[in-house]
Amino acid sequence: MAVARRSAGSLPGIGGSQPDWDRLLYSNLKEYPRIVSIRRHLRLAGQIQLLPALESGEETLIGGQAVMEGVMMRAPHSYCIAVRKPDGEVVTETKPLQKVSEKYPLFKYPVLRGLGTLGQAMSLGFKSLQFSANVAMEAEEAAKATKTPGASLMSLALPGILGAAGPSGGSSPKPKKEAFTNGMMAIQLIFSLGFFIFAYKLVPLWLTTQIGTRYPAVQGNFAFNMVDGAIRIAIFLAFLWGVSRFKDIRRTFEYHGGEHRVVFNFESGKPVNVANAQSFTTFHPRCGTSFLITVMIISMLIYTVIPVTTFAGKFASRIVLLPVIAGLSYEVIRFAAKRQGTLLALLTAPGLWLQRITTKPPSGDQTEIAIIALDGAMKLEAAQGGRAVIA
Repeated sequence: MAVARRSAGSLPGIGGSQPDWDRLLYSNLKEYPRIVSIRRHLRLAGQIQLLPALESGEETLIGGQAVMEGVMMRAPHSYCIAVRKPDGEVVTETKPLQKVSEKYPLFKYPVLRGLGTLGQAMSLGFKSLQFSANVAMEAEEAAKATKTPGASLMSLALPGILGAAGPSGGSSPKPKKEAFTNGMMAIQLIFSLGFFIFAYKLVPLWLTTQIGTRYPAVQGNFAFNMVDGAIRIAIFLAFLWGVSRFKDIRRTFEYHGGEHRVVFNFESGKPVNVANAQSFTTFHPRCGTSFLITVMIISMLIYTVIPVTTFAGKFASRIVLLPVIAGLSYEVIRFAAKRQGTLLALLTAPGLWLQRITTKPPSGDQTEIAIIALDGAMKLEAAQGGRAVIA
């Protein structure tokens, strides 16, 4: 693992011969448990719900994901997360990544390879989101510490109590603790899965059942599942439109657009830089948004051939068949990305239209972050002897 910080310039208050008691105090306070506000938890929950729409996973291709104020880029055997702090400093984390199909050969086969790749992409995306959330919270708390009235007076009294190093040296500050720990993220994941099943499985099924009691024409298997699928898509669109109104989510969508542009730039063979990347579109066929809408369309077709009639049976089948539908949808997206203009590729067209919501034109600074992440991933890929295959 490699973690690096790039400074945007000389930061005020750093250096000099006098001890910076405020900084020492803040460093020692960092070792104590931090309270994460409900607002921050809700912001993170919204980002997790968008995770499948913001990531793109393919073992042999360059892909990435937008995170909080940053981008994660992955190559076949490496990945790099780049996050920009409010002061302009860029924090990166680079790690090697083993392909699922190399670790488990079973995932080399169609449909199964989709499950393995998507599972790894979601896991990596979750870790990347946790990293960016912790960087964001560290920056927020550092900014608050510099604005707290009376901090200098308190810092003169508390260094000895908290164990801060004084002018003559002594103990060094302990490593910082993460605000969003693995336990907190696990709770967020459970909440997100529950919300997904409730909003996209239970609610559409219940509403369609209620409609069927009033309109007998909807009770037929084909009509029932078409209505059920339409309601599911409507809920998804309403959710995307709603969260896109929030400023921080909109900025994530801008980073998402920057990630797409940089991937296009890389795949074109042109030198990867901000000027070249900004000339490309923000709509990419391998985007997670395209995958999600493809899942919803294919699920409508598959449910029509499942011979279950009870509410409980239909609800159970929607959960049990989710891996199969996800694997099939992955194959469709993979095929469409390589064979534009075919009939099957038309299934991915709604996903490209929907990217008008989930991607926004990025600024040059946001595109630069995506380039930094790609550069970090490719450097480690080259150091490991790997080679990225262009779609």
